[in-house]
Amino acid sequence: MVIVMGPEATQGDVDAVVQIVGTAGGEAFVSRGISRTIIGLVGDIERFGTLNLRGMSGVADVIKVSTAHKLVSRDNHPERSTVRVGGVPIGPDTVTLIAGPCAVETPQQTLEAAQMAKSAGASLLRGGAYKPRTSPYAFQGLGEAGLRILADVRTETGLPIVTEVVDAHDVELVASYADMLQIGTRNAQNFALLQAVGSIGKPVMLKRGMNATIEEWLMAAEYIAQRGNLDIVLCERGIRTFETATRNTLDISAVPVAQRLSHLPVIVDPSHSGGRRDLVLPLTRAAVAIGADGVIIDVHPHPEQALCDGPQALVDGDLRELARVMRQLSPLLGRTLVGDALATA
Repeated sequence: MVIVMGPEATQGDVDAVVQIVGTAGGEAFVSRGISRTIIGLVGDIERFGTLNLRGMSGVADVIKVSTAHKLVSRDNHPERSTVRVGGVPIGPDTVTLIAGPCAVETPQQTLEAAQMAKSAGASLLRGGAYKPRTSPYAFQGLGEAGLRILADVRTETGLPIVTEVVDAHDVELVASYADMLQIGTRNAQNFALLQAVGSIGKPVMLKRGMNATIEEWLMAAEYIAQRGNLDIVLCERGIRTFETATRNTLDISAVPVAQRLSHLPVIVDPSHSGGRRDLVLPLTRAAVAIGADGVIIDVHPHPEQALCDGPQALVDGDLRELARVMRQLSPLLGRTLVGDALATA
């Protein structure tokens, strides 16, 4: 069961609902989004039915949700959500281009990549300061030094930062620098980490686990939502299959399926799914055409020197062509590229 609080609801109204649910032997999980607050109830639904929850101050609706992912379900929230990151929207009315280096290596490399991204039309800067890698000998990121570089580049370019957090103990530190926290594919079912980012009050990008079903992906999002955060963006980044011609297999059908089941925005990562520079543009076309709410792209000023994922990183001309294609395709779906929309707002 889910309780939807009205826009006029006060903190006292929310506390009163939580308290009465507790007296009935249940648990109440408060989740706050940009436009409304939702309270998910766990316990005896029949007993909750005797509480007259609809009559309580600030309560707009009480909904019985049949799916396991109650808070992120379309049953609870029929209209699709928009998540704002530093004022930049990710949602059904626009298409958002997120771009930057897969890994922060140096201040100069990061700034050049960010300038390339902004010049092409990107509205958000991605960059990894912490890099969970398959090999323990691969570059693992600069840590807090990388976060400081990202913060300096944000000051220089004005682009809000999307960066990955890999350990629950680092969530507060990363959140002190980042505008959006990213959960990577290897941590998509790290439940302690999901709960920690859900409690920190920053938007979260949740990549699909490389071996996860769509249901498992949504349940991972539910872990975040249950700890109080509805500002979640789902990212389809390719799954592991028997195919070896590409780095991963982009499950393009996951975009409309997830959008049908959940109100959360859904974006695509063409860089990590294809794993090759020549595949990024075709996969981006597919993502925009099928209705993805954005794409996240690897960019590097000198891919041949990259310490991480150089073969899939775009250079300046590649990224400009990709943005041009996004500008052409987006209006066919009734959308605009976010940077263009902000410029004319």
